[in-house]
Amino acid sequence: MSAPAVGLHEFSVVSNEPAAEGLMRVVLSAPALARELSAGQFVNVAVPGDASQVLRVPLSFSRADGEAGTVEIVYAVVGDGTRRLAAMAAGETSTAVGPCGNPWPLPAGARRACVVAGGVGITPVVACARMLAGAGVAFDAVVGAQTAGRLWGADVLEGLGAGRVVVTTDDGSAGRAGFTTAALADLLAEGGYDVVYTCGPEVMMAGVARLCREAGVACRVSMERMMGCGFGACNTCNVAMADGTYRSCCKDGPVFDAEEVAW
Repeated sequence: MSAPAVGLHEFSVVSNEPAAEGLMRVVLSAPALARELSAGQFVNVAVPGDASQVLRVPLSFSRADGEAGTVEIVYAVVGDGTRRLAAMAAGETSTAVGPCGNPWPLPAGARRACVVAGGVGITPVVACARMLAGAGVAFDAVVGAQTAGRLWGADVLEGLGAGRVVVTTDDGSAGRAGFTTAALADLLAEGGYDVVYTCGPEVMMAGVARLCREAGVACRVSMERMMGCGFGACNTCNVAMADGTYRSCCKDGPVFDAEEVAW
């Protein structure tokens, strides 16, 4: 069966509330879009409020509920577009382009996985965990944030059935002090993983990719670029590949095999 075509979807805001320091959680009512999205894909949202801003905001989602017709997005408020999105109230409407990009793959025969999130990379990682739970694949999780106040998602992963959830913070205010890569190294040393999924700062994902390569474990990464159009037309979101070529983050990604990326 072919994947749903990228389309334009109207949505209304159900709720839009703080999730953590600097993070917001918006729930959109968009029934057709919610039914078509697969974990790892993204949506390109038109945020009203400034007619001079013609580009949409590309956002990963943490949950697409086809039955309820809703899409949950946890996003960082970092620029004009996301600041305007944070100001949208329940009942306000706009449009989103989607489903965009390729989803997280589930390797045949996978029995145990680990998901690794850094910062707002937790959003597509939570969607990945939902996919794993739905497929009956056991998983552990590593969740990193700068500080306890910016932490979101660890309890969600526990609720989805994660075997272990290791929290790391840069300042040690929650979980263990340090980086997600150190926690992942400890888990990989125990063995037993078929695949690792990760999203977060690129330097973190490069470290995760290196650790997985050394451990002989498959690794899938969700890359971040400024994706102006969301479907491969504007050629602004190129990702350098290990073979010397470039691929489009929005059309060929955002999920890539870590071994394909030029870190």
